Amino acid sequence: MEAEQIDALPVDGVGEPDGLQRLWNPHRMAYILGENKPTGPKAEDGCPFCRIPDLGDDAAALIVARGTLVYAVLNLYPYNPGHLLVCPYRHIADYTELTDDEAAEFTAFTQDAMRAVRKASNPQGFNLGINQGEVAGAGIAAHLHQHIVPRWSGDANFMPVVGRTRSMPVLLGETRALLAEAWPGVG
Repeated sequence: MEAEQIDALPVDGVGEPDGLQRLWNPHRMAYILGENKPTGPKAEDGCPFCRIPDLGDDAAALIVARGTLVYAVLNLYPYNPGHLLVCPYRHIADYTELTDDEAAEFTAFTQDAMRAVRKASNPQGFNLGINQGEVAGAGIAAHLHQHIVPRWSGDANFMPVVGRTRSMPVLLGETRALLAEAWPGVG
């Protein structure tokens, strides 16, 4: 078969022929369809960040570390391996609602998260951020959380740009174990 003929073949017999390979990522549908999203702004509306600390098994809940007022958990839909969230236990939506003690521990946990990720996987940089409000991109706007996203040179390659797919080389459970072991004061 000639190259032009191969490029003209439909993928798996469906759709318009375009010569592109498909990398199916069906688990992303849970996120797209809003699985684990609260139905309203109150904690009792199904807030996952209120529910996670009460699951009983930190490994199964992907909790990396617990503090008195905040905890660190792996993002269930990560941008990169080691993508952590720092969440207050208290159900609040706005950064300005943190008490002074919560804000201090929130900041300390962000620093500890960076230290743990550096020890476990040596990233070259980080994106840190709070998407304050749904209009700012918060997937769960009703419960404040900060993203700690490790970055490596070249990690924003063609997969997310062209393929709209992220390649995750490590399972979440394995990542959680590495980061929990690397958390400052643990080992």
